[in-house]
Order: sequence, then C-alpha cells, then structure tokens
Amino acid sequence: MSWIALASYRRGNRLAPALVLDNKLYDLEAALAAGLPATPANWVQGGMESMLRDWAQTAPWLRDATPVAASLAASGAIRPVPNGAEAVAAPYVPQRIFCAASNFASHANEMGTVLAAKSQSKPYMFLKLSNTVIGNGEIVQMPPETAKLDWEVELAAVIGKRCRRISVDDALDAVACYTILNDVSARDLNIRSDYPFKHDWFQGKCHDTFAPIGPWLVPSWQIPDPQAVQMRLDVNDVAMQEDSTANMIWTVREQIAYLSTIVTLEPGDIIATGTPTGVGMGRGVFLNDGDRMVASVEGIGQLANQVRQERV
Repeated sequence: MSWIALASYRRGNRLAPALVLDNKLYDLEAALAAGLPATPANWVQGGMESMLRDWAQTAPWLRDATPVAASLAASGAIRPVPNGAEAVAAPYVPQRIFCAASNFASHANEMGTVLAAKSQSKPYMFLKLSNTVIGNGEIVQMPPETAKLDWEVELAAVIGKRCRRISVDDALDAVACYTILNDVSARDLNIRSDYPFKHDWFQGKCHDTFAPIGPWLVPSWQIPDPQAVQMRLDVNDVAMQEDSTANMIWTVREQIAYLSTIVTLEPGDIIATGTPTGVGMGRGVFLNDGDRMVASVEGIGQLANQVRQERV
C-alpha cells in the first residue's frame, strides 16, 4: 500500500482537507471529483475534525482510497496543490493536548530530575491548551518575559475513538493517527519562587504558539510499532536531539491506558508522548530571534518553525 497522510491547507479564506502522497498535497474535494471513493459530505466541510470524529468510517475509507489516490496522482488526473508546502496548516486544533513529562531517562538526567523506579511510579502528564497550536512553517512567538526558550520533539498520538479505562493491550486500537509535536517551553517561566509550589507549567508551556503540530496526520497502520520510531530535532541545521521511541519509560500504550483511568478520551485528543535528551536546558543553549527548528519523526516527516521575538 502507498504511503498516505491527511492534511489541512489554506484555500482562499478557509482551511480545506487534503491527501498527502509523496509529500505533495492533493485537494480532497478535487480527488473526490476525479474518482476517489465517495465520503460523507461533512468530511469536506468539516475537515480533519469531522474525519477524526467519524474515524470508524474514515479508516476503512482511507485504506480503500489510498491505491485509487496514488493511481489518480500518477496519471495526472489530480494535481498537487500549488505551493502546497507553504499552504499547509496545522492539521486541526485539538481541544485537549496531554503531554508526558520526563518520559525518557536520559532527558530526566539532563534536567536533574530524580525519578522513582517504574514499578513504583506512573506516568506524569500535563496539559497544553488549544491556543498553543500552530502548523508547519508558522512562527513561534518568543514572549519578552523569557530568556530561556526551549524545544522538545515528540511523537504525538491522535485518538480516534472514545475510550474510558481501556487496557494497555487494547490501547493502540484507540489511535487514529500519529503526528509531530514540538513542546516549546519557557524554562525560566516553569519555576516559581513566590508560591510554595515549585513548578508552573501553565506559565512555562501554554503561551500562544508553543505547540507546533504537523505537518500532517499519518494513519496509525503506517506506524505499526510506535516504540520503534526515530526522532530528531535540529536548530539552525545543527542536530540537538536524536533518539528512538524505544527508549521511552512509559510506552504509548501505557500512557493511553493511564490517561483513560482519569478522563474519557475523545476523538481528536492528542497525546504528546515525551521528549528525549538534547533540549536546550540540558545544553545551556536557548532559542533566539530568527532561529529555525526542524522536528523530524520517522514515518511522518518534518515540522519546521522559526522563532520571532514577540512585539509588545
């Protein structure tokens, strides 16, 4: 089966859904007109949110549509979106982004975090808000309040079905797609001294633009083992992070199962599954105005974003 992904792109004054073949965007509506198997009308109008809500229908449709779309593209019956790389947007804006903290021992070590044995612990999760979401090519705004802006490449799992107390064995059945998330963090705003509470991750991680996501959504069957995926992040073409998801403390399965004991997971929820060593805090190097980050995850692609000082 050909590789395929789902994307959103800017078409006029609205976002439109697209298929991705060979890193090229093809308008979904145009592909349907050219002979792609029919979809419910709301998928074109509702985009990725509608497709994720209906993932039980979307998944088999997409499997059947993949060879047809590849054939249409090869024959020239459908043509790539002009300037697709520039037009691509965040695939959608999730309402809930669950993030795993200190999920690689190497990253915990570089941050000076002492972890309990896994047998005596459980995942540590926090939330990022929808205002943090931007897409590939968009600008990360550096707030004037921080001098220690940092990067974190993460494999992100996109939930495709409602689940509560799902078992570890069944947890991957709830994943619709995978994408890339860069958990941008203001390290000097993560710490508070004016309260008895040491950390303030809302202040450090929830500024506008602090969660680049994308560039698109890759169906889960194309990444059959999320614990065997390479990740990398470059800043100004210099490799900063490079590791495998095999080195996670808590697997993607375990994180989903754990979260589902606290909240009912809903289609469209994103779980950012943790970052490896190599962040700026561990290196004593931080992002500056004009720096360019490229987060890469095997089987998905690259998510590139530039940093600009926020004007106030």
